[in-house]
Amino acid sequence: MPRTPEPRSASAEPELKPSHARLRELTSKALDGGGPDKIKAQKAKGKLTARERIAYLLDEGTFQELDLLVTSRATAFGMRDRRALGDGVITGFGQINGREVGVYSQDFTVLGGSLGLAHAEKIAKVMDLAYEARIPVIGLLDSGGARIQEGVDSLDGYAEIFARNVKSSGVIPQISVILGPCAGGAVYSPALTDFIFMVEGASHMFVTGPDVVKAATGEEVSFEALGGSGSHAATSGVCHFVAKSEPDCFRQVRELLSYIPQNRWERPARVANPDPIRRGTARLEMLCELDPRRPYRIQHVIWQLADEHKFFEVQNGFAKNVVIGFMRLGGEVAGVVANNPAHLAGALDLDAADKAARFIRFLNAFNIPIVTLVDVPGYLPGVEQEHGGIIRHGAKLLHAYAEATVPKIAVVLRKAYGGAYIAMSSKRLGSDFNFALPSAEIAVMGPKGAIEILYSRELEKAPNDEERSKLRERLAAEYAATFASPYQTASTGSLDEVVEPSQLRFKIIRALRFLRDKRVPGQHENRGNIPL
Repeated sequence: MPRTPEPRSASAEPELKPSHARLRELTSKALDGGGPDKIKAQKAKGKLTARERIAYLLDEGTFQELDLLVTSRATAFGMRDRRALGDGVITGFGQINGREVGVYSQDFTVLGGSLGLAHAEKIAKVMDLAYEARIPVIGLLDSGGARIQEGVDSLDGYAEIFARNVKSSGVIPQISVILGPCAGGAVYSPALTDFIFMVEGASHMFVTGPDVVKAATGEEVSFEALGGSGSHAATSGVCHFVAKSEPDCFRQVRELLSYIPQNRWERPARVANPDPIRRGTARLEMLCELDPRRPYRIQHVIWQLADEHKFFEVQNGFAKNVVIGFMRLGGEVAGVVANNPAHLAGALDLDAADKAARFIRFLNAFNIPIVTLVDVPGYLPGVEQEHGGIIRHGAKLLHAYAEATVPKIAVVLRKAYGGAYIAMSSKRLGSDFNFALPSAEIAVMGPKGAIEILYSRELEKAPNDEERSKLRERLAAEYAATFASPYQTASTGSLDEVVEPSQLRFKIIRALRFLRDKRVPGQHENRGNIPL
């Protein structure tokens, strides 16, 4: 009978073979990044380390690292003596809410997170594997840009990443999280992805920095004013989400992922819905009684319709006249595109058209139904808009809606005038179900403008200003009742139903459930989610 081995004490360490000791030595060195001093400097800026970021983002204990021991092959300009294990980026796979994701996190403590060829190859590898595995890929960016010591190799590295961004576009979700500097060619990979997150006071994106701007144009500008989160969230529209801190940013990333599928072959996950689908919508009752000229925030309508009044808004600081985002209706995810009368009366302009069009194309790529809430007086008039290309930009919105083959439901809440009525998912543009509230006005133009054209002679014949004003009011009311009424539009089939406000939530959910199998995921043509 074999002898039972003596039990080993809990404190005893197994004797390591030389090969094992060497592995642990290299692993420990790689895990240290740029060393204690560099890590201390990173912390002094209020920033987390690259590994801490991954730990915050992913489910605990799920990260599987790749290429820990990769190093640069460059030798010029002293690089032979500055090689670091991992080459300044951590790559691998993990889980978020139990779902697999690919992730890479640039390490600013190693050569300033600069991108060399080996660094780029690590990122390219994880992107390729994510593409093959059909899972989202998330980039945590904190880098000084191209590694000058590697010359054109570093630029070729960026090109490798850009090519994969385009290959993956519309196939798997791509998310970029800017957690430090992101300059020069580095900004174009985030711009090719679906969503960009930034952190207040810490994140900066620009093609040319303040020093170069001053040298080239004489303009003096700070890092924050040129490429901070405020500039890109409100002015340029580059950024989709802004967070107060890094942990808050990772919470938002996790929330976003809860609304989107893993790839173009799947639908977003359905969740249990404790909110009755026939729940009342009191604020919509009030909307029907509201003066058509009075502004209101469209978010209040969305909150009324959404399950548990939850709405995850996208790009809330940019082009505020259109609101976009995600909600659930009856447990199913839907994307929302809505005019916002609280800003520019909800009129469509250059930025609003671009913002809505790209979001619609994302929804179409990833099998997410589109709910459009319409309260639009038209396109924003003016020389600036015309010279800025409102025709070209407005056409993007028309193209996006007409191209989309996911379920499309539109609701006219109040105004829907002219070409903007067509652009906001009208029936003849391919919408599946079109509803309107009793307060809706649908016409070529508003009643007041229309009567100035249709009844110009009658108005000129009025004996005085007082009589002319009374005539205007009467003619406008008659025009609205005859030509702008939702019942007139419903009589032509351009509206499927005029709905009581209390029934609207149920009607939309019922329509979405009917349309659930309209399109088989993955069998639609993939056109990618090109930046617009």
